[in-house]
Amino acid sequence: MDLRTVTQSLVTLAEDNMAFFSSQGPGETARRLSGVFAGVREQALGLEPTLGRLLSVAHLFDLDAETPANGYRSLVHTARCCLVHLLHKSRYVASNRRSIFFRTSHNLAELEAYLTALTQLRALAYYAQHLLATNQPGRLFFEGDERVIADFLHEYITLHKGCFYGRCLGFQFTPAIRPFLQTVSIGLVSFGEHYKRNETGLSVTASSLFTGGRFAIDPELRGAEFERIVQNLDVHFWKTFWNITEIQVLSSLANMASATVRVSRLLSLPPITFEMPLTADPKVMVTISPPLAHTGPGPVLVRLISYDLREGQDSEELSSLGRSEGPRSLELRSRPQQAPRSRCLVVHIHGGGFVAQTSKSHEPYLKSWAQELGAPILSIDYSLAPEAPFPRALEECFYAYCWAVKHCALLGSTGERICLAGDSAGGNLCFTVSLRAAAYGVRVPDGIMAAYPATMLQATASPSRLLSLMDPLLPLSMLSKCVNAYAGGETEDHCDSDQKALGMVGLVQRDTALLLRDLRLGASSWLNSFLELSGQKSHPNSVPIAEPMRCSVSETALAQPESPLGKDSLKGLTLHDLSLRGSSETPDTPQLSLSAEARGHSTPSAVNILLRPEDASEESEAGDELSTKDRVYAAFPEGFHPRRSSHDAKQVTLYSSPILKNPFMSPLLAPDSMLQTLPPVHIVACALDPMLDDSVMFARRLRSLSQPVTLRVVEDLPHGFLSLAALCQETRQAAALCVERIRLVLNPPGPPV
Repeated sequence: MDLRTVTQSLVTLAEDNMAFFSSQGPGETARRLSGVFAGVREQALGLEPTLGRLLSVAHLFDLDAETPANGYRSLVHTARCCLVHLLHKSRYVASNRRSIFFRTSHNLAELEAYLTALTQLRALAYYAQHLLATNQPGRLFFEGDERVIADFLHEYITLHKGCFYGRCLGFQFTPAIRPFLQTVSIGLVSFGEHYKRNETGLSVTASSLFTGGRFAIDPELRGAEFERIVQNLDVHFWKTFWNITEIQVLSSLANMASATVRVSRLLSLPPITFEMPLTADPKVMVTISPPLAHTGPGPVLVRLISYDLREGQDSEELSSLGRSEGPRSLELRSRPQQAPRSRCLVVHIHGGGFVAQTSKSHEPYLKSWAQELGAPILSIDYSLAPEAPFPRALEECFYAYCWAVKHCALLGSTGERICLAGDSAGGNLCFTVSLRAAAYGVRVPDGIMAAYPATMLQATASPSRLLSLMDPLLPLSMLSKCVNAYAGGETEDHCDSDQKALGMVGLVQRDTALLLRDLRLGASSWLNSFLELSGQKSHPNSVPIAEPMRCSVSETALAQPESPLGKDSLKGLTLHDLSLRGSSETPDTPQLSLSAEARGHSTPSAVNILLRPEDASEESEAGDELSTKDRVYAAFPEGFHPRRSSHDAKQVTLYSSPILKNPFMSPLLAPDSMLQTLPPVHIVACALDPMLDDSVMFARRLRSLSQPVTLRVVEDLPHGFLSLAALCQETRQAAALCVERIRLVLNPPGPPV
């Protein structure tokens, strides 16, 4: 049934049920049931026209006619799912309301929960309509006045969310996912209680997940507690909760259900400088330095997974890099003969919001990949925020990627075809690692497979971001805390209650840690200046520029102005020098640095890197016309009042900083000249993912630049489906689609005969 038919059928049934229960006397239950159906009728009639308008223009935001997907479509689909559920429930009530077996209390509670959800979805539809009216044509992300963005987001987070975490939990997803989501929600609220009693959260074990009986039998209590937790607990809670899957018991169970591989070993790459050939001239070498940002040089951990034991994988050189992690760290079985080196290699970067998980969390599906692809996989365990904010993770992933390219023979591969693959935050790092490889002039991967990647980390609004109101895996407050931590702002946002809880000793410890951090950053800044000064002596034409302390040596080098290099040898040159050589043909490339000016007050023009030059003046004029009367909370029609959260909205910090506009954090904001250096990109996204618009807009930008890109969107699955690959048929099919995309990179189809 189409949307209008569903609405008309629901209204007819609601009126019938309303009339029936109104005639049942003055009882409280009958009054409430009559009131619920009256509310369903009102909300359905008010919602249908708005959804119709959104659906009528949704096709304008698709990548192409074969890929009908964007946040507007997803929001309409989600609202329709709620309407359909209420339609089925209304039919059930109409058919069974006279039966002595009719469970009045149960059906009343479910109807009230879904009525609240429908009301909140109507509010989201009005928000989406406001975005549609105020956005630049064809844009999914809001690009106007940053004050309006702040108003929008702060208004949005005040909406009640608990109804989506109780009886309505996961109603928009495939039914096979819902029991898993219910288990996760019960575990999360139980874990939250234990976390509060253990200040650091470190003593919490898996037993915390199985002590939430009262939350299992009381959906309303679970929803209210879930909302409180996601809105108030800090990023360390999410880090601890997501890492619970890595404890020995749970990880062993996961690996028992995964494919058996010959090699699964953790390696530690020493922080040693090495050289790689320049792609444009293999006789010239480029120096690859170890990661330096924040904590100085340090080893990078990687995990090698291979279904077969291949040549080089049992060499003494590779064994010397091995790092013990218990009895299951190395799964080598004696074989009469080694398999030859594979011509392919997959370099994997895991997700986890930049703050949690390791290759161990993703090992089950990586083992299946190794079996299906017949290629070794190197998964990178990059350092996590908030302890290691940007750009530490990028530096470590780039270093490990370059090491893999140089030492592919040790990994059991000839390196003829190399694919970068990652999910969520890992997809973000896949794009930025490739951009960095192009800036260095070294070999870029032959292709990228990114599953539900995050390409826009700046705090902004889009129709798919509205779905975070009801997504139990990606609520907006959690997304904000993860981005905050990755950007390096986590330690700066402590509230007074946190300071009181620390006590005097805790405050001294915290302030001491902050002092040491500042000293470390100061030393890093001094080192930046020293190395850059040395580089300028050999290149007098380069122009010095003030850089923020947060940038590493290599990141700072990326930000320097561009000028020709002449014929100097490239051996030992900095990234700055290489970017000069590579950019000599594109002198109009925008500067990417976070200069002292950029770290000041941001203007709308500083945000809109997405806009073409001819659109900039139009956008500026549109921004000038915005006034307080255009704020989002005036977008509701008279008489409509969505339910507001009972929790303090001030607990949710929407972190905004110029560093979030850095293209190595938000690749969607990268200039055309950078995106044109990317290899073929294959994106697998989720239709109901708050990050859907990241994938759609990134694919649209690449398509506009004539870059090879594919976008496949799976239906009815949540963000993170790769980690749920063994859960049901739908997740297995989605995981198989990711493998198919990787196979396109490793074994590209030949030219037509």
